[in-house]
Amino acid sequence: MRLDGKTITVGVTGGIAAYKSCELVSRLRKSGAAVYVVMTKNATEFVSPLTFETLSENRVVYDMFDRDFEWEVEHVSLAKKSDLFVVAPCTANFIGKMSAGIADDFLSTTAMRCPILIAPAMNTAMLDSAATQNNLKVLSERNIKMIFGGSGFLACGDTGRGRMAEPSDIYNEIEKIIYPRHDLEGKTVLITAGATREPIDPVRFITNRSSGKMGASLCDCAVKRGARVILIAGFMTAEPREKTERTDVKTTAEMYDAVMQYLPEADVIIKSAAPADYRPKNISSGKIKSDGVIIDFEKNPDIAAAAGKIKGEKKLIVFCAETENLIGNAKKKLASKNADLVVANDVTKEGAGFDVDTNIAAFITADGRVEELPKMTKAELADRILDKIPEL
Repeated sequence: MRLDGKTITVGVTGGIAAYKSCELVSRLRKSGAAVYVVMTKNATEFVSPLTFETLSENRVVYDMFDRDFEWEVEHVSLAKKSDLFVVAPCTANFIGKMSAGIADDFLSTTAMRCPILIAPAMNTAMLDSAATQNNLKVLSERNIKMIFGGSGFLACGDTGRGRMAEPSDIYNEIEKIIYPRHDLEGKTVLITAGATREPIDPVRFITNRSSGKMGASLCDCAVKRGARVILIAGFMTAEPREKTERTDVKTTAEMYDAVMQYLPEADVIIKSAAPADYRPKNISSGKIKSDGVIIDFEKNPDIAAAAGKIKGEKKLIVFCAETENLIGNAKKKLASKNADLVVANDVTKEGAGFDVDTNIAAFITADGRVEELPKMTKAELADRILDKIPEL
């Protein structure tokens, strides 16, 4: 999801994990958010304010008594316009100050007035100490949200808890806080993703260029909206971050069987996979060794058409990848599959199609309406697709 129109303030305290916050600020800025960075004096010993100013495109504040600003009580102004205050890394010292209500620098005074998410980062012994645990309990009771990293090697040389959560995980948590949508609560969404592979002999197969990135994005967005997601996965180079009920398959026939098995449980079926349309009639039991090979193919089962025949009141969304006559071919596919929505894209366009992070798509609904979309990330497109479900 994009964060256009949102203001995020990132507080950076004095820990070695401060360098990770550079990636977080960059992600937030690329998502369209206005980003402001507030640093403690100790944090400036780890990362230069200039680095964050370059990434955020805003002045970094780290001096409580800096006179070089517009006439306004700045910590109050920044707190008022922030949709969320994220402290990453959040040291044991800052956790203690927040717990005790101490406001003796710009960061602590600003953080007292905003919705807050903290990403603790410290040595394992500091995190496990009775004082820190008590302080975290106090903050939790005040509804301050927290995200913790996993166990691993720490900068001090120890191994254990205390690592700061990865910037990508913090960003995902920010999305959940900013957009607490649960419009798919109580719904089951069946998603197919990736490419199937049809064996020719023990070492060769026929497939296509699908990476599964679109399907992975759909899974993540649907789970965030509260859906139960059943994923039927072919070969994928991208994996969903959110938890799904997953069945892995290899061939189109296996994907067909899995879809038919789980279809009765689904409210919505999204066919984002690229199953192979054809398979060899005969599979060699040994590696084929020949200067010339002729392979006879036969048609695979049409999963989308089969689902369309028996879907009843369920909603069926299909994808249509074309190299010519995009809208015309998409309308034909919509009718032949008895689908409710087709997501069509011209794979010859730069930034669209297989194994890229973006797409350029058009929506065609059963009533013939066509909505052409600009280039966007596949995560953004996934959200736009799920937005269409209530309309269907």
